[in-house]
Amino acid sequence: MLRRDFIKTSMVTIGAMSMVSSKLLAGEKSRKFKVNFDFDIKYDAKNFQAKLWNPLPFEASYQKIKFFKFDGNYDNYNINTKNPYDAKTLYTSWNKSGKKKLLHVEFEVETTKREVGLDFIKKASHENLPIPESVKLYLEPTEHIPTDGKIKEVAMKITKGKTDKFEKVQAIYNWVTEITFRDPAVLGCGIGDARKMVESGYFGGKCTDISSLFVAILRAAGIPSREVFGIRLGKSDFSKALGKSDAKGFANISTWQHCRAEYFIPGAGWIPSDPADITKLELVEKLDYNHPKVKELRKRYLHSWEMNWLGFNYGRDFMLSPKPTQFPLNMLGYPYGEIDDEVLNYYNPKTFAFNFTSTEEL
Repeated sequence: MLRRDFIKTSMVTIGAMSMVSSKLLAGEKSRKFKVNFDFDIKYDAKNFQAKLWNPLPFEASYQKIKFFKFDGNYDNYNINTKNPYDAKTLYTSWNKSGKKKLLHVEFEVETTKREVGLDFIKKASHENLPIPESVKLYLEPTEHIPTDGKIKEVAMKITKGKTDKFEKVQAIYNWVTEITFRDPAVLGCGIGDARKMVESGYFGGKCTDISSLFVAILRAAGIPSREVFGIRLGKSDFSKALGKSDAKGFANISTWQHCRAEYFIPGAGWIPSDPADITKLELVEKLDYNHPKVKELRKRYLHSWEMNWLGFNYGRDFMLSPKPTQFPLNMLGYPYGEIDDEVLNYYNPKTFAFNFTSTEEL
């Protein structure tokens, strides 16, 4: 980008992004990625106004933002978390004109594998501690995450006779990973309509669909849970199906948005999980559910994440700030943009247009 042509330049330091501070676990190797988001918003008309809401990463013990800045020729901007999920959003807008609408975001992130030990989870679950008020939001239904009707029936059937929270989680995880499959015809990450999946009996979809089904059934069974929207950054050490890069660690990640999940066990905290990537491994590598490699990933992804991925937020069916034309927004895993109140197609980077890249330090 020709930064000398930009009308405005804005910098945000690591201090402004920091919410959590922790040290790496002893002996655990971290991964470092340089990430660039570039926008050149397109429209048929010569003169138009534009608005853009772009998700920014949260900071946690397993993903630490080391550097962050953005610049562009926008007329207004703000960074806010004005929503029930504290979803950090960079909002930029351009007044009506014939000039290009440009935005550049860059940051560096250090990640470490996220895993919670099974013995620790089981011990905490056996203690049957009460659910804290601070996580009860993630028991509540939303438009796409219902907890009644057939969702409730399925939850009760899967967990029948089980009182231990983690045993319920295991039963639901096993059911979801076995009954769902990745449908390559679904656009993007899918819309995550759990009720529609259960009522139709069609369990094909993409990561948001499968994660939303998992979350809805968990909530219906009394287990706090949530989707975590983010993006893959590079090579997976388990399978190319789950992320790849070239010999220099570079990857174009414009279409690599990926939704994972978490569930909460009092005394153990939030536990990472990724039932959707089981189905992706099966499809891409042409493996069946009982193949040893699939079994291994199922075992891992009950309680861990490989961190060649970056998390943005947990938001579902919520209001962005400032208020957009489309509301509530189903999710914010992709950039959301409007031109003259027309919603841009975030599933198609070339027509939006945006280009996301990542380079891992090797």
